[in-house]
Amino acid sequence: MKETAYNQINPLIRLKETELLSSAQYEQLLTAKNIDELKDSLKNTVYGTYMTDDFAENFEYIYSREKGKLYEWLYKMAPEPEVITIYTSRATFHNLKVLTKAELTGQDLDYLFIDDGRYSLETLKSAIRTRVSNELPDQLMNAVLEVLDYFQESSTLQAIDIIYDRNFLTFQRQLAEKLDDKDIVAEVIAFIDLTNISTMARGILQGQHENFLSTVLSSSGSIPKEKFLEYTQQSLAVFTDFILSTAYSGLVTPIISADTKSLDLVAFEKVKDDYLTSMYDKAKIKAFGPLPLLAFLNAKEVEWKNLRLILVSKRSNFPMEVVRERMRMTDGL
Repeated sequence: MKETAYNQINPLIRLKETELLSSAQYEQLLTAKNIDELKDSLKNTVYGTYMTDDFAENFEYIYSREKGKLYEWLYKMAPEPEVITIYTSRATFHNLKVLTKAELTGQDLDYLFIDDGRYSLETLKSAIRTRVSNELPDQLMNAVLEVLDYFQESSTLQAIDIIYDRNFLTFQRQLAEKLDDKDIVAEVIAFIDLTNISTMARGILQGQHENFLSTVLSSSGSIPKEKFLEYTQQSLAVFTDFILSTAYSGLVTPIISADTKSLDLVAFEKVKDDYLTSMYDKAKIKAFGPLPLLAFLNAKEVEWKNLRLILVSKRSNFPMEVVRERMRMTDGL
């Protein structure tokens, strides 16, 4: 699709960007002495209407509701729904995991449903229960069937997460390739690579065998899955040496422990998010195409993560310095 197809929505996205929390507002939230002061700082933001007595306790509900409203609006406006689906599919696959577990165990897990702006709770429950759907695309339905078929042979609940996670990354790559935008393809490939690095590193620490790692790693990134599997029986330090030989060397170098010569996996998650955010920097000067829309979705997701972190820190009395270290990168922060 021509980049000019985004002429109508991109000016609206620029307006939406003005509603994102600024560095000054983040500073007010960080220095707030308690939840009440934090709520006062949020009264003049897009979160103002939610500043009730139970705001902190209901943040997850508010987060889910606001996310769903935003996604639904964007689906109506975007000329290519795949751009939105790159982000909404994270919620969709979460829902498939939760609702599949509910179906197989007889539990009621509806309260864990996150609105993805596209597929209702009943649509997903029906697809899982009946194994057919007129609404879900083939890629999602195939993932559902793979999980259900596997569960007939093995009752391991962990397999549900593993299979859906792998299908999610494949789906991401398929969406990016369909959009045929080099910047979006680059971001998605980096997301898959970094997810594989994290998965492999944790697998090494857990002593996972090759068959398990072959199942959980994605083949949709730029680093072949077979290269990761070569380090199955190796130490995390040896695997870290391998990562230093890849395009992500500069990214991980600052978070390698001087003592163990290994990746700091807690720090890695923040570095990963900040790196992916930095890949949208060029969206600031682009007036055409889908990148500004995807950059805004990323910025909104980062804002929600940071706000959740600050809320938790106020309830748990975390030191401000620790919170600053863990916050994800935003403009001016």
